[in-house]
Amino acid sequence: MEIGPLILSILGLCLFEVVSSVDNAVVNADVLATMSVKWRKWFLVWGIFFGVFMVRGLLPWFIVWMANPAIGPWGALTASFSNDPRIHQALEESSPPLLLGGGVFLIFLFFHWLFLEPKEFGLHVERFFSKQGVWFFAVVSVILSVIIWEALKVDPLMAFAASVGSSAFFITHGFKEHAARVELELKNQRHLSDISKIMYLEVLDATFSIDGVIGAFAFTMSVPIIILGNGLGAIVVRQLTIKGVDKIKNYPYLKNGAMYSIFFLGLIMTLDSFGVHVPHYAAPVITFVVVGFFWWKSLNVKRAKQ
Repeated sequence: MEIGPLILSILGLCLFEVVSSVDNAVVNADVLATMSVKWRKWFLVWGIFFGVFMVRGLLPWFIVWMANPAIGPWGALTASFSNDPRIHQALEESSPPLLLGGGVFLIFLFFHWLFLEPKEFGLHVERFFSKQGVWFFAVVSVILSVIIWEALKVDPLMAFAASVGSSAFFITHGFKEHAARVELELKNQRHLSDISKIMYLEVLDATFSIDGVIGAFAFTMSVPIIILGNGLGAIVVRQLTIKGVDKIKNYPYLKNGAMYSIFFLGLIMTLDSFGVHVPHYAAPVITFVVVGFFWWKSLNVKRAKQ
């Protein structure tokens, strides 16, 4: 990859990781407010090691390795820099199922937010869909059925990957629902140790990081680039958690920008898996444009309140 597209992909990954982790940063800040200064610093310093290297580093590598077991763990990490034609062939053959599974996961994530999650209405159409929550399961079921039907015409493995993407969404959603209940308990139970709260935050961070890692494959299939871009974004989120979460709350539509970015990235991955050519710069450019638009809307709201 040339230097220009490389930098664009890394910056796009970093921005996507930051905006998709807004909710995580807010939850972290609420829990950290009940902890001592010592453990807040521990979370910022050592938490970065676990959050960046252990989760955002291992997860994309593990996904590529599982999709290409023949190339081995080292081959999965260095595949984008390898000159071995067998590795490139293995990556090319495994990319459609990987992309389709990730695309289904992201599309489901977007529609769940659109239909069911509380939000600041950045667009008028969001208010309409928020009143149609009962249709969420019907909509995603039809989408999944259509995708699987079309995937069966291409490769049964792709159809299986689509079902895996659906399962992954509902499994991680269950963990997030549980995390929301635990957060409420942590706020009400001040007697819990700071170590217990740190462990909870690390597990929560790992759960929330799945969205960013899966979306990263819309930018690139290179594990080192994903690790670098997502890692930089995770560090920024940690800093915002400690020092600037109140500033994040002043921009009410950042979450909207993240979710629309997730929808477009899911579409890119799905189309790419079916062989539709999508320029490599599409994912980062769309992310910058969508997030920039909702940041601008948030800025207007902030100025109106002043």
